[in-house]
Amino acid sequence: MAIRKVSELVEQGFEGIEKEIMECTDCQLHETVTNRVISKGSRSPRVVFIGEAPGKNEDETGIPFCGRAGKNLDEMIEYMGLSENGYAVINTIKCRPPKNRNPLKNEINACKAFLLAQIRLLDPKVIILLGNTAEKAFCNGEKLEWGVPRIVDGKYTLLKIYHPAALIYQRSRIEEQNALIDSNRNLWE
Repeated sequence: MAIRKVSELVEQGFEGIEKEIMECTDCQLHETVTNRVISKGSRSPRVVFIGEAPGKNEDETGIPFCGRAGKNLDEMIEYMGLSENGYAVINTIKCRPPKNRNPLKNEINACKAFLLAQIRLLDPKVIILLGNTAEKAFCNGEKLEWGVPRIVDGKYTLLKIYHPAALIYQRSRIEEQNALIDSNRNLWE
């Protein structure tokens, strides 16, 4: 298992990180992946959304959030008033877990340097964690309150909101999600 340093990945730039992700064999997920899912959106966004892991559609296309959850995320981004250049979307891990199960701790750890390097290069003002898995991967076990912003490293504002897939099954949470967004608009406007 290769131990990657975030600073070395950052020095390689976007293309270098993408190449490293494409060649990664640090966990068993590389054995079953069709396409690794790296990112979509701007390379200089104000907001970065961090999702959990690629699903079936994402594995087929290599594009994050391109299925039903992606449609919800697109609606959320539109509701937030973000322009095409205003956001980027990445996942905690880059390969789909079998049967869309939650990523295992060793899988999250294998991709952690990629995640942190992407964030450094994207250099957003706001990082929005989409659900609990993104929180676990990014916050090292520290719990955030839903919709309550927190400053990290004096540089980023972290905000945890519901994962767009959760809104598919709990449509009643859409109004609650919109209220979380409305109360935090000042972070990205």
